[in-house]
Amino acid sequence: MDSSRVRDNPEKNRFEMDIGDALAIAAYRAGPNVFTIYHTEVPRVLEGQGYGSALVRGALDIIRARGLKLAPRCPFVSAFIARHPEYQDLVS
Repeated sequence: MDSSRVRDNPEKNRFEMDIGDALAIAAYRAGPNVFTIYHTEVPRVLEGQGYGSALVRGALDIIRARGLKLAPRCPFVSAFIARHPEYQDLVS
């Protein structure tokens, strides 16, 4: 899955990834140095195909590139980080 398609949409406080005509999102609250991701959503018909992981990976890569930290409040994001310890350093 190509996580480079993930973009930040600060007007809507979410990371987004187009999947054909559909949209996957990771909603957040942005603090001065920390992004709190509290909800991820992939269209139901596309669940289980790796899009959620690609979305989270892309969001975490954006957060890392900005030198910021993450407060994972979404169970999916927390589980992703548990499976991918290379992102553990982002957790505040």
